[in-house]
Amino acid sequence: MDEFQKLTDENQKLKLAVNELSILNNIASSISSTQSVEEIIDMIVLKCVKHLHVEEGTVSLLVKEEEGEIFHTMIRKQDLTQKQVPFHLDNQITGWMLLKQEPLLSNDVINDSRFTLPDNNDRSIRNMLCVPLIAKGKLIGYLAVFNKKNEKDFEDKDRRLLTIIASQSAQIIENSRLYEEEKEYLLLKEEMKVATRIQNNLLPDSNPEISGYEIAGMNIPAKEVGGDYYDFITLSNSNLGFCVGDVTGKGMPAALLMANLQASLRSQALINLGSRECVSNINKLLHRNTDPSKFATLFYGVLDPANHEIHYCNAGHDQPLIFRGKKLFSSLEATGMLLGVLGEAEYESEKLSLLPNDTVVIYTDGITEAMNKDYEQFGLERTINVVEKNYSESASFILKEIYDQVKLHSDGFKQSDDITIMVIKRVE
Repeated sequence: MDEFQKLTDENQKLKLAVNELSILNNIASSISSTQSVEEIIDMIVLKCVKHLHVEEGTVSLLVKEEEGEIFHTMIRKQDLTQKQVPFHLDNQITGWMLLKQEPLLSNDVINDSRFTLPDNNDRSIRNMLCVPLIAKGKLIGYLAVFNKKNEKDFEDKDRRLLTIIASQSAQIIENSRLYEEEKEYLLLKEEMKVATRIQNNLLPDSNPEISGYEIAGMNIPAKEVGGDYYDFITLSNSNLGFCVGDVTGKGMPAALLMANLQASLRSQALINLGSRECVSNINKLLHRNTDPSKFATLFYGVLDPANHEIHYCNAGHDQPLIFRGKKLFSSLEATGMLLGVLGEAEYESEKLSLLPNDTVVIYTDGITEAMNKDYEQFGLERTINVVEKNYSESASFILKEIYDQVKLHSDGFKQSDDITIMVIKRVE
C-alpha cells in the first residue's frame, strides 16, 4: 500500500510538472512574437487568469518618477475585463513587495491582520496571491492574481506555479522595457538633433558689418536647445535692430517659447515700429498665446549709426553695461516689466548716445550666475573687470574673453543655464 501511495504521489508530481511545463511553453510561445511591454504584460495576465482559474490578474512595475529619486511608484497593468483592485489594498501589496520581496498569499483578505482595510471596504477581493518579479537579483515589480473561482482557496501548487511564471517572465519584461527605453532614447536624441539644427538656424549666422562699429554676439545653450536668444535685424532705413532675450526654463519648452519670441519680434521690427511699440506688441502676443506661467525678459534696441544713437526698451532684462573708454559709465535699467505677464503692461523707450570707444555689453544671467564647484557665482563685478581690462580690444575679443573667464571660473563645473552675450562697440 505504501509503495502504491508513493507511486501515486510521484505520478501526481509528474503530472503537475508536465502541466507547469505546458503552461510555461504556452506563455513563452505567446509572448515570443512581440517586444512590446504592454503586449507581453497583457498576455501574461490573461494566461495567469486562465491557468490559475482566477477572476483577475495584474502586473505592476517599478519605475523612477524622476532621475535621482530613490523612491519608486508602482504602475499597474491589469486585466481590463475585471474590476480594479481597491487602491488601499494595491498600496499595501506594493509596500509588502518593496519590503519583503517574497510571495504573499491570503485566502481571507478581509480578516487578514497583515492588511488594514477601511470600514467601507467593498469586499470585492476575497483572496489573493502575489509574487515578486525579480530580474538579475533586482525587484522590478510584482505579479498578482485575485479571487480563485468557485469560492476555492489558493493552494501551495498555485503559489509554485505563479512563482515559476514570475521567474520566467521577469527577465522577458525587463528586456522588453530596456529595449523600449533604448528606442525612445534614440528617437528623442534624433528629435533633439533636429531641434538643435532648427534653433541654430534661428540665430544669426554672422555678425553685422556697420561702418564705425564692431558688433559680435554668441549663444551657448546649457542643453542641446535652450531659452536664450539674440538676433540682429537689418531695417529698411539702414538702422540695425538687435535684441537679447531669456525665456523661463531650459530645454525643449524654453526653446519653443524662444522661437515664438523670435518670430513675434521679427514680425514687429520689420515694419519699422519704434522699440516701445515693438516690445508692447510682443508682450500682448506672448500673453495671449502662451501659458500664464511662462514669461521672458527682452532687451530690444535700434542702432542708428548715422546719429550714433541707440533707442531701446528693456523688458525686465539684466541691465546692459555701458563702458566709456576703460571705465563703466552706466547701466540700462528696465523700462518695463517681463514679457507675457500682463497683456496691458506699459513700456517706455529710452535713448543712449554713443561716443567713440563706447562699448555696450548685453548678456543673460547665465554669465553672472555661472558657478564654480564652491557654488560661487561669476557675478557682475567680474564681468565688469573683464571689459575694463580689455577696453581697447575689438568687440569679438571682449565677447570671447568674457566667455573664457566664465569657463575659467567654472573650472569644469557643469553649465546650468544658457549663456548669451552681445557686444556693440563704436570705434570712430
